[in-house]
Amino acid sequence: MIKNDTWISQMAQEGMITPFEPQLVRRAEGLPVISYGLSSYGYDLRLSASEFRIFKHIPGTVVDPKNFSDANLEPAPLHHDENGSFFILPAHSYGLGVALERLEVPDNVTVICIGKSTYARIGLIANLTPAEAGWRGHLTLEFSNSSSADCRIYANEGIVQLLFLEGLPCAVSYDDRRGKYQDQVERVTLARV
Repeated sequence: MIKNDTWISQMAQEGMITPFEPQLVRRAEGLPVISYGLSSYGYDLRLSASEFRIFKHIPGTVVDPKNFSDANLEPAPLHHDENGSFFILPAHSYGLGVALERLEVPDNVTVICIGKSTYARIGLIANLTPAEAGWRGHLTLEFSNSSSADCRIYANEGIVQLLFLEGLPCAVSYDDRRGKYQDQVERVTLARV
């Protein structure tokens, strides 16, 4: 069953989402923002300003998830103007960011992270990402700019929506099996095997 705002709010008080915004925020400091916070059946996470990295083309190299090289990524600078703080993801490129909020997923819940329509309408695709039962940390988020124009991605504003799906408790949680992406900090976590 998908969980509603009442359940999400109660679980956030127990530490499931930190920091937690108990309502959907559309304006901050008098300016319009890409919405974040609690919605009817989900929670809109914010993109952290701490780090955003972009894949760069290095002729003759192949990106290998079993032997990932940090050299394939370059840090994106954080820009600021009257609209807020943002990273720029070049046209037809791929980048990695990290969620501002930290999650602690209960053992009977799996979280699905999906893209926000505001960004999808400009060609930014957020990879569908799960956070399994018992997972905790800051989600590393993956983005593809499918448009032919560079794309602004605003820090400290809404970037993806979480859906919480409850089931019977699993026999072995992500924490029990010591999952390789457990306890991610507020930095981009690279592919691991």
